[in-house]
Amino acid sequence: MDGSAMTTEFSSTLNYVTCTLSKGVGEMILDRVDKHNAFDEVMIGEMISALEYFAEDPACQVLVLKANGRSFSAGADLNWMRKQAKMDFEQNLNDANELAKLMSLLDKFPKPTIALVQGAAFGGALGLICCCDIAIANERASFCLSEVKLGLIPAVISPYVTRAMGQRAARRYMLTAERFDAAKAQDLQVVHEINNDLESAAEPIIRHLLSNSPQGMAWVKTLLSRLEGGVIDQDTLDHTSERIAKIRVSDEGQEGLNAFFEKRTPQWNSSTDNTQGAK
Repeated sequence: MDGSAMTTEFSSTLNYVTCTLSKGVGEMILDRVDKHNAFDEVMIGEMISALEYFAEDPACQVLVLKANGRSFSAGADLNWMRKQAKMDFEQNLNDANELAKLMSLLDKFPKPTIALVQGAAFGGALGLICCCDIAIANERASFCLSEVKLGLIPAVISPYVTRAMGQRAARRYMLTAERFDAAKAQDLQVVHEINNDLESAAEPIIRHLLSNSPQGMAWVKTLLSRLEGGVIDQDTLDHTSERIAKIRVSDEGQEGLNAFFEKRTPQWNSSTDNTQGAK
């Protein structure tokens, strides 16, 4: 059974998420259109399962997060919120821990991730977008951190949203619960690009990602995570020196360097002509 067939079989076990895999690109598609892809505990569990599946599948080199329907996601499902209102503290803690696990898995996903955003992206959906490495939105995308309107706070998603837009902007939009459009989201660095043809906009980015060293990209992600504090001390210098030395002597690092000097395609990418920088 090939990878795409295995992914189809896995996807058949899910109700609110559809998974596909083709030519190295995995897709995790939010597919609860009648509810504007609003989250509940079932959908969160399915997203967790999908991320764990794609993380382990070597055929998946890039993961695209997208959604069916007019909305990326309206945030929390109303029936789920009614359940939360009746839960005690321990039940609410367990519930919140599952959402935290989802955000952490996506943020630390070992392969590049791209979010394609159309329509509404509210609450936890904004957290998912900020956990992805790259985000593209269409012109009608709109964003909101609406939790304070309900007497709540965007707690679980706050580390990722604040990292993306910065502390100053987070203070405004988490306190006011204002909606903001795609242009403002780009200004805030929540999204990188605005394009009404999301798939076409993603194509060249995916092409670049697929031509790169899988190990190199995975290590870039862990390196950037390590540097998030912004502290440049001796420990940071030692860590970065150790990282580059270790990857130079790794199998993939050796393959990449040798392929460059021999002007050939590296083994991880037999379909791309590796001539950049060889002139």
